Amino acid sequence: MLSSHVYRFGNGTAAGSASMKSLLGGKGANLAEMSSIGLPVPPGFTISTAACRHFIEHDGAWPDGMADEVTGGLRHIEEAMGRTLGDAARPLLVSVRSGAAISMPGMMDTVLNLGLNDEVVAGLAAETGNERFAYDAYRRFIDMFGDVVVGVHHAHFEAAIDALKKEKGVEHDVNLSADDLKCLVGRYKAVYRAHTGENFPTDPTQQLRLAIDAVFASWNNERAIRYRKINRFGGGLLGTAVTVQAMVFGNTGPTSGTGVCFTRNPSTGEPKLYGEFLPNAQGEDVVAGIRTPKPIAEMEAAFPEAYHQLTEVADRLERHYGDMQDIEFTVQEGTLYLLQTRTGKRTGAAAVRIAVDLVEDGLATKEEVIRDRVTPGHLDQLLHPRFADDADYNADVIGVGLPASPGAAVGRAVFSAEDAEAWKAEGKPTILIRIETSPEDVGGMDAAEGILTARGGMTSHAAVVARGWGKPCVAGCGAIQIDYGTKSFSANGTTIKEGDWLSINGTTGEVIQGEQALVDPEMGEAFSTILDWADSFRTMRVRTNADTPGDAAQAVEFGAEGIGLCRTEHMFFDADRLTTVRRMILAGDDAERRAALDDLLPHQRQDFKGIFRAMDGRPVTVRLLDPPLHEFLPHDAEGQRALAENLGISIHAVHARVAALDEFNPMLGHRGCRLGITVPTITEMQARAILEAAVELEKEGVEVKPEIMVPLVGTVAEFAHQRALIRETAEDVFEEQGRRIDYLIGTMIEVPRAALVAGDIAETADFFSFGTNDLTQMTFGYSRDDAGTFLPFYTEHGLLADDPFQVLDREGVGLLVQTATAQGRAVKLDLKIGICGEHGGEPESVAFFYQTGLDYVSCSPFRVPIARLAAAQAHLRSSEKAEPVEIA
Repeated sequence: MLSSHVYRFGNGTAAGSASMKSLLGGKGANLAEMSSIGLPVPPGFTISTAACRHFIEHDGAWPDGMADEVTGGLRHIEEAMGRTLGDAARPLLVSVRSGAAISMPGMMDTVLNLGLNDEVVAGLAAETGNERFAYDAYRRFIDMFGDVVVGVHHAHFEAAIDALKKEKGVEHDVNLSADDLKCLVGRYKAVYRAHTGENFPTDPTQQLRLAIDAVFASWNNERAIRYRKINRFGGGLLGTAVTVQAMVFGNTGPTSGTGVCFTRNPSTGEPKLYGEFLPNAQGEDVVAGIRTPKPIAEMEAAFPEAYHQLTEVADRLERHYGDMQDIEFTVQEGTLYLLQTRTGKRTGAAAVRIAVDLVEDGLATKEEVIRDRVTPGHLDQLLHPRFADDADYNADVIGVGLPASPGAAVGRAVFSAEDAEAWKAEGKPTILIRIETSPEDVGGMDAAEGILTARGGMTSHAAVVARGWGKPCVAGCGAIQIDYGTKSFSANGTTIKEGDWLSINGTTGEVIQGEQALVDPEMGEAFSTILDWADSFRTMRVRTNADTPGDAAQAVEFGAEGIGLCRTEHMFFDADRLTTVRRMILAGDDAERRAALDDLLPHQRQDFKGIFRAMDGRPVTVRLLDPPLHEFLPHDAEGQRALAENLGISIHAVHARVAALDEFNPMLGHRGCRLGITVPTITEMQARAILEAAVELEKEGVEVKPEIMVPLVGTVAEFAHQRALIRETAEDVFEEQGRRIDYLIGTMIEVPRAALVAGDIAETADFFSFGTNDLTQMTFGYSRDDAGTFLPFYTEHGLLADDPFQVLDREGVGLLVQTATAQGRAVKLDLKIGICGEHGGEPESVAFFYQTGLDYVSCSPFRVPIARLAAAQAHLRSSEKAEPVEIA
């Protein structure tokens, strides 16, 4: 029955479907979908995300009518199960789970075994004939309810069970007897009472109401907010749905169990069932790392019928959804039940292989996998370092755990999430070491280079989160003994203290003492296939920012279609020519300056020839000198003394020139076109070097497409001055060389005034390129060199959604980009317009540039593949108005 807040499922029917993730969350929508296609799903109901939004905005009040709908949903479960909540004779127990539209594993709260009290637990024991099972469920419920609903930390309950195990001389929970667990229930109640001042609630209806409230409230817990921020989940999410579902039990004995599996290997993409299970356990035992689980393949021997049914269900679900699935299941006394399916988180290597295989298997189209199955972040993972294949570090291996998330990481050992974040803020790489991670650790997990845990399996919290982020992780390394008090761990006779270098291999599970060298990764065939498919949908070009032939060649390998920014000042800093540059700056008259520039000319010409040759006919945008001249001079006494001796001039002359060039705010000072206007010989030399290089290569049969870019233009007059000078120089070169070539003259739009008068500048400009680094700096009035002192506070407290130097500010800077583009195209419909700031490789910014109508983005060579995919996705999603797409 469909209602405004509660959506029921079970017994082969459902009010919802997989298309309703915005309203039912991923868990609720997929449970409804599985139920409707006849899969074995325990009955339940889902309370909508809209109800959560109402709860948050109205101080914890439920929407009108929701209480009655929840009562109706509960009756639906009771009728389907033939059981009643609170009835000792035929007790119904339920789970209360969170589930947002986009998966947030472990970030929000869950309560299991709800409905137990002293009378019900006795009835459950009598009905099942399994007293141990009943009291095991009861103690788990008190623990989870206390932790989630009233804030009695799980550690207090864990201390109680650890003390009891020590008293009884047993190692694992499963070794505790029924009488032991009865005793433990009493101790858990005492813990609850000591921390709340109240007795544990015995009314199941009250328990349900409080649990629903707690799960709603968990949407805004610290870890959930942090996770959404780290993963850049936007404000379109309403909140979490709450799913109330009949409990099935994996802890009733040796014929029961619980597990998590993926339809394909989430680390490699291998098309084979992958996961873990635990006999006689509940689901949190697997994901929390409380016990070390068994590989899913061993389930076949333990539960043969259920295992074969699981393999059939896994294949059916993958075909139904057209993507790799992450499935949670329980086996109760030999019968399989499905508790969840969702798009499986995966590494970058797995993502590209799975995407290609899905197309080849006919489960998805090329368009679908480019739009929805692979993210720019997945490609970024494949561009990360790893240990060399022949690295000989065997003697330094101090432990081996589970290879939970592949890749290599090197950093200094830290033992808390807070320390990982603090050390990162100081620029120090870290490895976060925990007994087991919890959702509260998410900030530190993000800050660390890699994660190492002593407990937990391949589907533990650490493993799932790390794989989703492409962060190396070694889990369940039992050899390490962690002491949080001393901030150290010992392993096989070796002690690692806070700050010691540590390396982990998430591909093999090895933990290595010391700082191992990392090498560049190698992209495989699937990587290239994905990018080829992306290019077939992409309409916006992707160029690179490159200043050397080597960078240019690397970018071409990654698919760059030209150079959008070649910074000539980087060439001036070369040791072979820096002295000549300084001689030009310290020249006493124009003749001395020209002589120095004449000496620089052949160097610059060779630089450009190398870059043009590497780009092999692709367009190359060369930016004329941008920084102020004082950046090329030494500012220390020793350096100035050496310079004076080298040039044969007095130290006083050097001091005087340095003082004359000193500026209070050099970023807004004598630089860019202002320098080219006041010292025109610099512009003349650079234009000559560019065009002579191009003509000489053309004579050799090499196609060259030079584009000369004037930086920091704020007025039409500034651009006109530099354009005339470049054109005059070009004519001189062509006459001298006896050959003409085509070339373009354009400008960077990086001063806000230029964006506002772009139509006038476009009258004589051949192209625009947005320098969004300076444009952001000048629009906000933030110094990008100093903004790090306050921008983290701004983003943390919601004053800014993102650091505007990382993600383009659409409302302010973006409006200037749109204004300048519209004005320029109004004057010249075919005006070439691109962007060469750091935002050119950031996926959200790339989408904005596509929507604005830019011809290309330009980014660093290693971000070219990311920009290619992001540009394709921007095109494919441009006309979409659909449900949130969950990208694994």
